[in-house]
Amino acid sequence: MNRASILLLCWLAWFGASAAAAPPVAPPVVVLTVNGAIGPATADYVQRGIAYGSTAGAQLVVLQIDTPGGLDLSMRAIIKDILAAPMPVAVYVAPAGARAASAGTYLLYASHIAAMAPATNLGAATPVMIGGPPERPVAPTPPEKGAPAAGGKTNADKSADKSAGKGGADGGATDGPSTLTRKQVNDAAAYLRSLAHLRQRNADWADLAVRQAVSLPAGEALKMKVVDIVAADLPDLLKQLDGRKIAVQGGERTLATAGAAVERRAPDWRTRVLSVITEPTLAYLLVLVGIYALLFEFANPGLVLPGVTGAICLLTALYAFQLLPVNYAGLALMLLGIAFMVAEAFLPTFGSLGIGGVIAFVIGSVILIDTDLPAYGIPFALIAGIAAASLAFLLLVVGVAVKARRRPLVSGREAFIGSVGEVVDECSGEGWARIGGETWRVRCREPLQAGQRIRVTGMEGLLLDVVAEHRKGN
Repeated sequence: MNRASILLLCWLAWFGASAAAAPPVAPPVVVLTVNGAIGPATADYVQRGIAYGSTAGAQLVVLQIDTPGGLDLSMRAIIKDILAAPMPVAVYVAPAGARAASAGTYLLYASHIAAMAPATNLGAATPVMIGGPPERPVAPTPPEKGAPAAGGKTNADKSADKSAGKGGADGGATDGPSTLTRKQVNDAAAYLRSLAHLRQRNADWADLAVRQAVSLPAGEALKMKVVDIVAADLPDLLKQLDGRKIAVQGGERTLATAGAAVERRAPDWRTRVLSVITEPTLAYLLVLVGIYALLFEFANPGLVLPGVTGAICLLTALYAFQLLPVNYAGLALMLLGIAFMVAEAFLPTFGSLGIGGVIAFVIGSVILIDTDLPAYGIPFALIAGIAAASLAFLLLVVGVAVKARRRPLVSGREAFIGSVGEVVDECSGEGWARIGGETWRVRCREPLQAGQRIRVTGMEGLLLDVVAEHRKGN
């Protein structure tokens, strides 16, 4: 073996030993950001973010949130994605001053790791009631000292049982919330308690967060075992998580987050577009623009542009509505109201169809979005403005129709009946007369002299029946 071969073998042995001694590269950490109300766009963004983390081999997905709450369907979709994630998902309430209210509390409880920044809070998880004024939350007895952190029957449940026993036994009226309210609150409480048991967090406080809408700051949440970590920022969170073992579907993962690469996945164009079109006010306006544009196209065939615009707006609005909690009875009332108003414009009924259409339109608009969340409601001012504009248009149409009805006829058969003219030449049976500045062929029962005044009593084609003017009533 020559010297070159020996040197090559030595270099290969040194390179292999160096590669074996080098520390392995830690998998990345994917960070998703949710700011604002949780809706269909948020659910789509989180779903795709977790799927990306799985594809990229991420060891952890951090969902940084600051939310006042959101839609129940979207929240439950996100929770399903978190529970099914192949890697740990940490929900981190940040930055300082952020909150995880209502739906955000459920996300914290569902996450593998619940973390908060200082000066943040969570809670107020009572479901928002649909339809009618909000009712008093179910008021349980405060937990006794030393109550267990998880499992067992809470004082809230005992209090609810007692109140239920009082109300139903003698058939007397109760002072508490309605049956529908209790069903919604109990369902939400059971859901949050199940997540608490799954992650071994404080189930009693979860019950209170739903039934009494209580809230907690970060420090107290850590002491009460509602959250796992209080971290000043993301690097601090990753430092505290380093070396932790987290149970996920399919096994247990040991995190190596100290110094791991962080990949932030900001909302892309699809999420931004989806968040815009699923904004209820815009979807509401798109429906109106689409319907009126199509009606204008049908009334004036061949313009094309109104038809194209209306079709695009209407289909976009329908896509948004199938993602939103839409009451389809409200949508049907809106369409019925618009149909009545259009019918009033073409078949004047002196306001009966039009006013009924405005009433149906307003009722449908008010109940269209089936939630009372402020971020997902249609402003009453907008509904009132559109209804007022429609009513003003109807009043204009009805006024024009009334004026047209009172105006004397100036053309057609009815305009000639009763007209006065003058015989042009002697008429015996048939002849000619000047009526309304025109010469017409006339027919008479009695002879008429030239220049004699006549009155039209009938019309048959272009032949007018006339009588002498002094013989009224014939």
